Amino acid sequence: MMPANISSIFKSRKMNSGRLTAYGFREEGGAFFLTKPLRETDFVLTVTVYASGEVSTLITDTAVNEPYTLHLAGDAVGSFVGSIRQQYEEILADVAKYCFDSDIFKKEMSKEVIAFVRKTYGDELEFLWASSPGSAVLRRKDTGKWYAVLLTVCARKLGIDSDEIIEILDFRVEPDELQKLLARGVYYPGWHMNKKHWCTVVLDGSVALEDICERLQVSYALAIK
Repeated sequence: MMPANISSIFKSRKMNSGRLTAYGFREEGGAFFLTKPLRETDFVLTVTVYASGEVSTLITDTAVNEPYTLHLAGDAVGSFVGSIRQQYEEILADVAKYCFDSDIFKKEMSKEVIAFVRKTYGDELEFLWASSPGSAVLRRKDTGKWYAVLLTVCARKLGIDSDEIIEILDFRVEPDELQKLLARGVYYPGWHMNKKHWCTVVLDGSVALEDICERLQVSYALAIK
């Protein structure tokens, strides 16, 4: 298995210094450092995040105080190096998830929606499809069901006469409420979702943030088993 590239793990993510320290990083000289022992070895992984957001790593064999690099070699095989590589990638993926903010969604309203969800429910965007990096879901922790989907799509996908790439939000809605929303002209049938139970809004200010947050709260309540 080829090792994951650091840049691919942290692609479209932005460092959050507060979340780094909450996670366990120590700040020193303007950079952040995390040291994690690797299971069933004398190896220690050090992850460094610089003020620029750049990430570097170093695995040290503490038994001989020397760096270990075979996990980065694509032609290195075997159960031992495979275990080291897996742990290395799991730790970096965890750091990316919990210490970096998604930087795919650029619109101010998208960022405000993400901040509202984080503050209200403690939920983070989940990027489930490598082939669709501009798509992310929000799900309830207790039921595992989605209550919102953020996406980047061409405006024409919604029937808008433009080739602009827009940011949209899918959310759950009661069927009788759906028709009322669609009649307002600024809501759309759920994009790539069940069009009887999902609705879509463009995150461009055409609908007030307060209204969107209210819709999200309703959608959250509907996302039950």
